[in-house]
Amino acid sequence: MTAHVHHPSHHARTMPDRPAVIMGGSGQIVTYGELDAASNRFAQLLRAQGLGVGDTVALCFDNDPALFGLAWGAQRAGLVYVVISCRLAPPEVAYIVEDSGAKLLVSTQALSGIMDEVAQLVPGVAQLRLGGADAQDLAAALSAMPAEPVDDERAGCDMLYSSGTTGKPKGVRVPLPEEPAIGASNALLQIAMGAFGMTGNSVYLSPAPLYHAAPLRWSMTVQRMGGTVVVMEKFDPEKALALIERYRVTDSQWVPTHFVRMLKLPDEVRTRYDLSSLKSAIHAAAPCPVPVKHAMIDWWGPIVREYYAGTEGNGFTFISAQEWLQRPGSVGRALLGTIRICDENDEEVPRGTEGHVFFEGGSPFSYHNDPAKTADATNKHGWTSLGDIGWEDDDGYLYLTDRKSFMIISGGVNIYPQEIENLLVTHPKVADVAVIGAPDPDMGEKVVAVVQPADMGEAGPELATELAEWLGPRLSRVKMPRQIDFRAELPREPTGKLFKRLLREEYREAAKTAA
Repeated sequence: MTAHVHHPSHHARTMPDRPAVIMGGSGQIVTYGELDAASNRFAQLLRAQGLGVGDTVALCFDNDPALFGLAWGAQRAGLVYVVISCRLAPPEVAYIVEDSGAKLLVSTQALSGIMDEVAQLVPGVAQLRLGGADAQDLAAALSAMPAEPVDDERAGCDMLYSSGTTGKPKGVRVPLPEEPAIGASNALLQIAMGAFGMTGNSVYLSPAPLYHAAPLRWSMTVQRMGGTVVVMEKFDPEKALALIERYRVTDSQWVPTHFVRMLKLPDEVRTRYDLSSLKSAIHAAAPCPVPVKHAMIDWWGPIVREYYAGTEGNGFTFISAQEWLQRPGSVGRALLGTIRICDENDEEVPRGTEGHVFFEGGSPFSYHNDPAKTADATNKHGWTSLGDIGWEDDDGYLYLTDRKSFMIISGGVNIYPQEIENLLVTHPKVADVAVIGAPDPDMGEKVVAVVQPADMGEAGPELATELAEWLGPRLSRVKMPRQIDFRAELPREPTGKLFKRLLREEYREAAKTAA
């Protein structure tokens, strides 16, 4: 029984009426009793559809309370569950469904436009939809199932897709937990209870899309403990403050863009809400500008805590507000894995020296169907990296200074330029293109496409509009360039390698001058 304590099924037995989920906009509540029944029915449905331990199911949802019942159903049925962004274009969704080996795709009727196209692209994968009709009716399929656990329960895990520099996203594959008990502890649970002080009484505000690793995993970790997750359907800065007051939120997770938008609210709005219940405001996913973090600590007090980690789970650093005020810009010391800063030859460099950030001894992972990318993230010592550059001070605090790749982080979302470049360069009027991240006060970075047109005489707003309209159906909105500029020539080496750093520095300088 003790092995099940950290699982919604335990809380369904001990406190079935406690809210597991509250939707911030609609106010809809899902209790632990309801969450447990929904997860059991979905586990039963997976078995009825022929999916067994180790098989893969794909879930494509907006911030919908039904997602939790499905994710927990897959977890207790020993499946690998892939949660897909509903903001992706149909070919991108279809690629993930196919690449992951999913045998079933579950979504909602609201996404039928996307899902119908996906069905044509991967016709062999069955679909069920919330609000769907006939054979695709998820609610009808679930209601026909018993609300009892399946006979062969065992713990499953997620496989979340993180974009690759080649443009195709890659599934971060972790082994099924060795401990089969569905309520067995894991590293994130230990960190949540330890460093972040979360408990079964926590009320956790999740303002971000649940298809991202951190919101999904942290929300499910709170549900492991028996806390309540308040989910925002869509982030709105004032609404976030109102929800903290209304539900007496104790813990929350943010990206720096959320901070920026809340800090821009007028003073009378910022002071209107009672935020005294907040014990912990966690942030991660993107570098937080030092002035922004100072302003948040001034406003919310020393409860602003930061971590650095990836979907890969290969390491985890943590820093409290008090420590950060003494070391502004640091992302903390390692709680999981040992930090190793290495040179180009994979040899460790002295503290204070910049190099590639590796973790030793963290959780194992691989990139699904991409041994080359897995090998690229691993050095000769077997240490693994997320591709960041940084340095450690004498006390072991990590500072990040750049990306090994030129990944763009816009609003906490990782965007890889090459995918956008690969598309744009196929347009007949484009001779060459570089996609970079340029400073943006709201989003941290914005996507800028610098295009060398086939005919410089055509450069201008009309061509920019034409290219944007052409990209529209081929690319998800989050990856769309916010700005398209034209150059007679892009800076390239004789070997053809693009001097992207020069372009980035040019746009950074321009942003400083404009400010």
